[in-house]
Amino acid sequence: MLPEHSPYTSEQRAALENAISGFTPEQRAWLSGFLAQAGGSAVPAEPAAGGRMTVLYGSESGNSEELADRTAKEARRRGFKVVLKSMADVAPGNLVEAENLLVIVSTWGDGEPPESAESFYHSLMEEEHAFGGVNFSVCALGDTSYEKFCQTGKDVDERLEALGAKRLAARKDCDVDYEDAWTEWVMDVLGAVDPGSVMVSAAEMADAGQEVFGKKNPFPANLLNCQPINGQLSKKETIHVEYSLDGSGLVYQPGDALGVVARNAPDVIGAVLSAARLRGDETIETKVSGRKLLADALRDDFDITALSRNVLGKLQIATGSSELEKLLADDAKEKFHDYVFGREIVDAIEDFAPNGLSADVLAGLFRKLPPRLYSIASSPLAHPGEVHLTVAVVRYETHGRKRKGVCSSYMADLVKPGEDSKVFVVPNKNFHLPEDPGAPIIMVGPGTGIAPFRSFIEHRAEMGHPGKNWLIMGDQYFQQDFLYQLEWQEYLKSGVLTKLDTAFSRDQPEKVYVQHRMLQNGKKLFEWLEQGAYFYVCGDALRMASDVHDALISVIRENGGMSREEAETYVEGLKAAKRYKRDVY
Repeated sequence: MLPEHSPYTSEQRAALENAISGFTPEQRAWLSGFLAQAGGSAVPAEPAAGGRMTVLYGSESGNSEELADRTAKEARRRGFKVVLKSMADVAPGNLVEAENLLVIVSTWGDGEPPESAESFYHSLMEEEHAFGGVNFSVCALGDTSYEKFCQTGKDVDERLEALGAKRLAARKDCDVDYEDAWTEWVMDVLGAVDPGSVMVSAAEMADAGQEVFGKKNPFPANLLNCQPINGQLSKKETIHVEYSLDGSGLVYQPGDALGVVARNAPDVIGAVLSAARLRGDETIETKVSGRKLLADALRDDFDITALSRNVLGKLQIATGSSELEKLLADDAKEKFHDYVFGREIVDAIEDFAPNGLSADVLAGLFRKLPPRLYSIASSPLAHPGEVHLTVAVVRYETHGRKRKGVCSSYMADLVKPGEDSKVFVVPNKNFHLPEDPGAPIIMVGPGTGIAPFRSFIEHRAEMGHPGKNWLIMGDQYFQQDFLYQLEWQEYLKSGVLTKLDTAFSRDQPEKVYVQHRMLQNGKKLFEWLEQGAYFYVCGDALRMASDVHDALISVIRENGGMSREEAETYVEGLKAAKRYKRDVY
């Protein structure tokens, strides 16, 4: 029953009680979370003196955007007047009048800004802007397994200060387990802007960000199917994975990603325990789960494979190894890279801790096991209550030891149909289908890069969208690696797929890749672009994405009669119009 003093009339109370009378506790909790997210349940404070604030984000996988949204909500709750902006939608010059500027930005690849933030980042770094009247602080997201950890955030922080902005609070560098660090940063910054604003505890802020099912509370999804989709003679191992989302409340759009929370494999755990000369039945204290057996923590809680400077630094302190100290020296970067390449934490323990480690010291080396994100390969309309993935299973051998991808091998080896895996949806607003159902789309996706394009084609087929669809896909061998071949052929036959070009690199003496098919079809590709086509790329960022980008510029030059500079300007125009979209990793 709603209390008499609740802010509703007697008729409204009766209507609400009647509406929710049959709801389960889970349904009531979901509704409560929905209403809180939609409008917030807290009454905002009076606007703080000097409380205008801009929250700016640059996001690749959605984490920075999510934190920016939560930061803005918390600031509004405390009475600040807040504007939330994406780096994709603003230029640095638009921010010189910002009173208080809070920046949340991620780093990806080799210390690079997010795809959607490139233009903003380069303008900020290369042009002069007058930020003398701006107060700022930066929250940088990154991954300590990469050498250039949080590099974009560091660059933005230094550049804003160089342009005259005044730092409100020190930059916070966040690893993949960023919740506590972000919370601390928000409290520091908002308190610095106005110490008299309404304060809450870090625990209350964390509670406010809780979801029924989401990243902080993954859904136990039942595995419906996991099957190999390469031929038996293929040199690759690709699996098609299907999960049930029934009862989760999770929704997704084509182009979004699925986060999967893996477990470490028994043989990998055993090797780490053996190297550390431990049994696994020792008890340790964990941040999330409290006290538990070491073996269980190694299975569920820790990243026990990724070798980084941070891990080696902790190991050096624990062991006092002079050899490791030399390897970590500033003048030994080349030797450091040579050592880390192809090795994992177990190798470092064997090399630098020959007498083993205590359970607590071993656990202290590790960071939290991060979830892995995979492009969704299904349309929710074509497969109601399900989500599909296309996963390349990683297995290789280096330095005399067999290795495997943590999450890909988890899905391939450790989870059986009927068992559950923890999952959550990660929206990718920068990689959705055009709002115009009649807009043509060109999709370039070698290997498992075709995953989101399967979802695109399925969705357009279900919606009856009239727009033309062109897929350029590639892999190694036609006979072994033509992923979803029958599906593409059916879509060609029905007319949903307008054009299909394939590049099987090893079916002929000279290797042929997707960028070569683009160049061979340059006239048609340029015609589609001139007709308003959207150009999508998904797959490897290291080589493929840059090769495709160069091919696109060449196509525009040759078929548009442009100089290289003019072609590059044309491509920048596609990006600005959000018609050139990349999901690369």
